[in-house]
Amino acid sequence: MMKRANFDSTQHISGEYSNIYENIKQKPAIEISEYLATLELQATIGVLLCFTRAEQADIYSDFSNTIQLDIFNALKRREFSKVFIAMKSDDRVDFYQSLTAEQQASLLPFLDKATREDVYHLNLYDPECAGGIMSTDFASIREQMTVSEAIEKVRRDSPSKKTIYYVYVVDSNKTLRGFVTLKDLILAKPEELVKNILHDDFAWANIYEDQEIVAKKIEKYDLVAIPVLNNEMQLAGIVTHDDAIEIIRAEQTEDLEKLMGIIPDENEYTYSQTSAWGHFKKRVLWILSLAIMGLISGVILHSYEEALESLIILALYMPMVADTGGNSGSQAATVVIRALALGDIKLSDWFKVIFKEARVGFMLSLCLGLVTLGKVSLLSNNAVLPEGFSLLQVGSVIALALSLQVIVSTIIGATMPLIVKRLNGDPAVVASPAITTIVDITGMLIYFGTATFFLF
Repeated sequence: MMKRANFDSTQHISGEYSNIYENIKQKPAIEISEYLATLELQATIGVLLCFTRAEQADIYSDFSNTIQLDIFNALKRREFSKVFIAMKSDDRVDFYQSLTAEQQASLLPFLDKATREDVYHLNLYDPECAGGIMSTDFASIREQMTVSEAIEKVRRDSPSKKTIYYVYVVDSNKTLRGFVTLKDLILAKPEELVKNILHDDFAWANIYEDQEIVAKKIEKYDLVAIPVLNNEMQLAGIVTHDDAIEIIRAEQTEDLEKLMGIIPDENEYTYSQTSAWGHFKKRVLWILSLAIMGLISGVILHSYEEALESLIILALYMPMVADTGGNSGSQAATVVIRALALGDIKLSDWFKVIFKEARVGFMLSLCLGLVTLGKVSLLSNNAVLPEGFSLLQVGSVIALALSLQVIVSTIIGATMPLIVKRLNGDPAVVASPAITTIVDITGMLIYFGTATFFLF
């Protein structure tokens, strides 16, 4: 276990740390955190403690979870609690949820009552839902207040400058009635009632709504923040646009990993932070599974061994058929998965989707079939052919087999994500590697089946 350092914000800061502080203190928090992350842990903490408590909290929130845990383990709990209390509520609970039960218990005694209650409250919700990512740092006013009273209350509440663009209007039961902007308050007359200037047509998220849906709402309505309401329509918190960006980026990373047959990691580590063993564990399961499935292709080849011996030209174009089928299937799967993620298509549209992709596959097959016929005619004019068959006949059969493979692969690529979605799975898991392996198998069957039917 890492020994805790004896750092304290009241201690004398060495010249080395103060020099670094002077050089970076005017930079944005994210740039400061990126620079401090390149230093040794002791230097990182030493420079961090040169900043004010609020600045420490902002910088600390921008560190990766790995560095956050290192600093947490190195500082005394009493000292760390001051940084923790100053953090924004959503960042605070995200870090708190990454701690073990023992670490959480060691921190709680040093928190003030308000922070402890806030952490307890937010920790009740699933980290993947709106309640788990929302912030309780927002400004709220009553609809019966005058504009001058509302401004005074916002000033007293002192919400974060990142969350003050919208001021939420609630009634005595905390039910959300609407919102006003700072511009509304500044331009209105001081004696004007808030209820007369509020916007009562607003987008909102349910506290149990999936975080990806919440992020899409922020993107759709171009919001700085979206209010989070419980089942009684009471204001519980807000989700800000910067949280939405992080969610979308994390979801896209997860989908990309699944597209390529990589098991997503719960820890948000970068490529550099993940060890070779970590990368191995994320990739090996799919690779092994697909390799085992690929043995079926070997069985198919073995069963058509006689055909290959009597018509060697078939072996020359097997890779082209397999690769073309894999590419067309992966393309179809990718566009369908993307359309499902964006809500552009629904499961009830399955017939329309498959029919459209079948037509796309047919048009692709015409182009690729003609190219294949030309390629066989040009490159294999000296090939040894069975007696009674011309190069044009053999080339036409190969082109036909490839065309059929493109159509079938496109339909398979479009169908599999829909099937997985119907089974309540993630469509991304059946993308590129899985589709490629499956269409390889169907491609071998179509290729040799077509050749055997027409040439033997």
